[in-house]
Amino acid sequence: MISCGVRGKCSPSRVAWRAGVLWSAARAAGDPSTAGADANGTRAPDPDRAAVRRRRRARAEAAGLGRSRGGLSSKVHAAVDATGLPLSFVLTPGQAGDSPQFQTVLGKIRIPGPVGRPRTRPEPIAADRAYSSKGNRAYLRRRCITAVILEKIDQQPSRKKKGSVGGRPVTYDKERYKQRNTVELCFQKIKTWRGLATRYDKAPDSYAAGLHLRGSIKSTAPVPAADRCAACVASPNAGPR
Repeated sequence: MISCGVRGKCSPSRVAWRAGVLWSAARAAGDPSTAGADANGTRAPDPDRAAVRRRRRARAEAAGLGRSRGGLSSKVHAAVDATGLPLSFVLTPGQAGDSPQFQTVLGKIRIPGPVGRPRTRPEPIAADRAYSSKGNRAYLRRRCITAVILEKIDQQPSRKKKGSVGGRPVTYDKERYKQRNTVELCFQKIKTWRGLATRYDKAPDSYAAGLHLRGSIKSTAPVPAADRCAACVASPNAGPR
């Protein structure tokens, strides 16, 4: 720490001279903390510190943790049916985007029936504007799934500028779009488990197991398959403590 006795403005030359004197005195005394420092008092990059940062970053990635505005956090992407029961979970770091995980979440949907293979294709999909992208809409059209997703405001001028090539205006069912809050109600029930709300589990497999266990408990009540044809998608954050 460099201190100057004059309040307000401080001469840069005086600061540099005082830093050089302190550094020279500490070096003459054999202070190990001055190793790798220059005459201005700044510390040179330490290769050991860089290795420590790389190891910390690797451990965070292995644990499924990422950096967001709140610090270390993880994000849970989920698909929920019309009755509020979870259909699939995807765990990603906290800074991961919502739209890139849209197809991954839908690909994990499995609704078992009395006979035959489980259903993997819901009829409509209700989601927020964050999931409105050409890739997601093309994916839904390819699978013959009705998209109940409102178009982003900044996407409308781009579509109109392209003319007929940009395609028709996006239409959606307003009544079904209002029902997308069922996924938020599902997460409200899931977060009643304190370990899931704040993620005390370091291993991502243990945390994902808790998510599936909570979803299984919610799904114990029998629900007709006809009522589970609609799905909603969302992804709130869960930060560790």
